[in-house]
Amino acid sequence: MRLVLQRVSQAEVVVEGRRVASIGRGLLLLVGFAPGDGATEIEYWARRIPEFRIFEDAEGKMNLSVGDLGGKILAVPNFTLLADVQRGRRPSFSPAAPPEQAAALFAEFVAALRDRGVTVETGQFGAHMHVALVNDGPVTLILDERTGSSGQS
Repeated sequence: MRLVLQRVSQAEVVVEGRRVASIGRGLLLLVGFAPGDGATEIEYWARRIPEFRIFEDAEGKMNLSVGDLGGKILAVPNFTLLADVQRGRRPSFSPAAPPEQAAALFAEFVAALRDRGVTVETGQFGAHMHVALVNDGPVTLILDERTGSSGQS
């Protein structure tokens, strides 16, 4: 499972000219799955992400989580996060989970976030989406336990 987390002041997803999701202050998550991903990864990230203290408090320190603010999450499925660009000029997407598996994992991930009391809007799985955002900071984290960039202990 690979995620790109961005702190935003607003974000939206448009499909075929129609807005399908939008949030104000909160987190935009681009979410990709690999074939071996499952409940362990979903539960780990669904627990951790709402707890990340990446919003500023009254003193300007990153001390608040999205939950502390009553913010929302916009989760967007994105298989291109798993692209292999080691050879050639065209990315290979064979490291990504097959669409049927990824769709089920994405739904489980969104449900796990909602189970933690977070309001979650979503992009549309399998659609060509236009994602617009105002990155706040910018604050962007790349989360992937396979590369050690997750801060996992």
